[in-house]
Amino acid sequence: MTAPHIPQIRLYQNWLRDTRGLTFDSYDALWRWSVTDLDAFWQSIWDYHRMQSPTPHTAVLVEEKMPGAVWFPGAKANYAREVLRHVEAAHAAGMPAIVSDNELGEVREMSWPELKRQIASVALTLKSLGVERGDRVAAYLPNVPETMVAFLACSSIGAVWSVCAPDMGTAAVVDRFRQIEPKVLIAADGVHYGGKAIDRSAVVRELRAALPSVKKLLLLETPYALAPVEADADWLGAIARDDAEVAAFEPEWLPFDHPIWIVYSSGTTGLPKPIVHGQGGIIMTMYACGLHNDPGPSYSANNFGERFHWYSSTGWVMWNCQLAGLAFGSTIVIYDGHPAGSKDKPDWGVLWRFVARHKVTFFGAGAAYFTNCMKAGVRTADCGDLSHVRALGSTGSPLSEEVQRWGTAQFQAAGSKDIWWCNISGGTDFCGAFVGGNRELPEVPGQMQCRQLGHAVEAWDENGEPVIGEVGELVCTKPMPSMPLYFWGDEGNARYLSSYFDTYPGVWRHGDWLKIGEDGGCIIYGRSDATINRQGLRMGTSEIYSAVEGLPEVLDSMVVDLEYLGRDSYMPLFVVLRPGLALDDAMRGKLNAAIKTSLSPRFLPNDIFQVAEIPRTLSGKKQELPIKKLLLGQPIEKVVNREAMANPVSLDWFVAFAADRAAVAAV
Repeated sequence: MTAPHIPQIRLYQNWLRDTRGLTFDSYDALWRWSVTDLDAFWQSIWDYHRMQSPTPHTAVLVEEKMPGAVWFPGAKANYAREVLRHVEAAHAAGMPAIVSDNELGEVREMSWPELKRQIASVALTLKSLGVERGDRVAAYLPNVPETMVAFLACSSIGAVWSVCAPDMGTAAVVDRFRQIEPKVLIAADGVHYGGKAIDRSAVVRELRAALPSVKKLLLLETPYALAPVEADADWLGAIARDDAEVAAFEPEWLPFDHPIWIVYSSGTTGLPKPIVHGQGGIIMTMYACGLHNDPGPSYSANNFGERFHWYSSTGWVMWNCQLAGLAFGSTIVIYDGHPAGSKDKPDWGVLWRFVARHKVTFFGAGAAYFTNCMKAGVRTADCGDLSHVRALGSTGSPLSEEVQRWGTAQFQAAGSKDIWWCNISGGTDFCGAFVGGNRELPEVPGQMQCRQLGHAVEAWDENGEPVIGEVGELVCTKPMPSMPLYFWGDEGNARYLSSYFDTYPGVWRHGDWLKIGEDGGCIIYGRSDATINRQGLRMGTSEIYSAVEGLPEVLDSMVVDLEYLGRDSYMPLFVVLRPGLALDDAMRGKLNAAIKTSLSPRFLPNDIFQVAEIPRTLSGKKQELPIKKLLLGQPIEKVVNREAMANPVSLDWFVAFAADRAAVAAV
């Protein structure tokens, strides 16, 4: 019998009616209540999800301000507890916790009791390595079950987690981890990605040497390392315990605002920003977002057999979203590998076959993935039985109307009813979504269905006024529980304030272009700032400059990402070379190698151009955003004031370049 899959947002509204006497005649009315009466809404999320605490909270929100909002003072929580409360019921129903697969077809299944045992064993191992509450544990791990166990073990003892994906270069990882001074490093000595084994033993040794705060290394050994790595403990030993102490282990009760993890977002200058989130805030926002994303317990009658997959690397916030499936009691199905198999012989049917093989019910990925599938001519009907799939999720960049219609048509051609698209947009910054899906609302291809509950999102014009039916700056006018506690090491919150609150004091400016329709539907058009967004992974331009300008041949550089709804992402790199040097193939290769080695192949530019000068302000700041707007078609007089520039003549080359691009596009 097929599970009924009554929408989670309907079950929540039924609960509001039955326990609070609250009914709403439209989603808009429900949303307005959720952002007007913050105390009532967030208390309802606490109660609806049966949150527990050994000590009561004295308020929901102490003061409605940003930044600095204090939520649920006095309460205690632990993310690992939210996961482990499903163990008995899920196991009794015969549901696994984690199903994992990889490029080699190595399928593993972990039961809920085994997940619980491994979490306890690793937590006790970390304690034996000297980890105490508040210590940072850094991880250099791929998207495998071990990474999820490691995080949950850290959370259970109050350690602060931070992970980087093994496709990142040593310099980029060090720039992140060195700031937070981790006590323990958990690392894999190799990965299999893109159809080949990749040795990471040298990188692990480099990380250990570059991170003086690391006292112990816990090594996940793989068949892909070419040389042994000296470590203080190995993963197989860390998960081996099965004694009375493991059986009795329970996650600690932590203060609601105790740090849970540190994620990274980088800007146009300086090191990547280490963003600290709180245990309770992440749990609350996760549960609110779940009403929209719609996962349910795999053991419940309503969602029986639920299998949740969102393709991600550990370097993207959607890894955290995939992990959250466990907190909802869902079986999560994870894939470690390249979504197209290999670069030499791309096969965009890989994930579709994976989804069919494991009977996935919710399949999420970056919008760029679905675009690539359409362009490659994938026929999902050739990839196996996809009849279990009830929802497709998309995020990371704008999903065009054309691509969404293509995906829907694929399922219709196979005889399935209309598939539900859960298109969402949010950010690493608060580890949630501002706009997203609602299974009860009409779907318009290329749009997100609504602003999410509890998220006071508006589009503002250049005068700071909210607009409907026009493209404006995405802002959030009221606090949310998962907004950053602070940036690690940020004296006086200086970087935190300049990142989100410098344009509109007290109002969160996210850096996206947003249009809200009369019907409440939302369209994200791309970044309104200079951040690079490649297939959903964001990178500050400063990290690309660090890699490129580290070459002795390069005097200056600028990069812009011309992602915008309905257009392919296009990222040109402009360089100023030392006198007498020309941008030949050898120089291009050197520039690309620097970016690939320091950062990741994901951030290689589409084109590289040699220019005489990089446009700069009188204070010396690179004019990234004006050049981006110019190349997206806006007139030069509307995007930059030449009198405020140190080198206004430098604009002439870019104006001509923009005109050439426009002429080619017109043809």
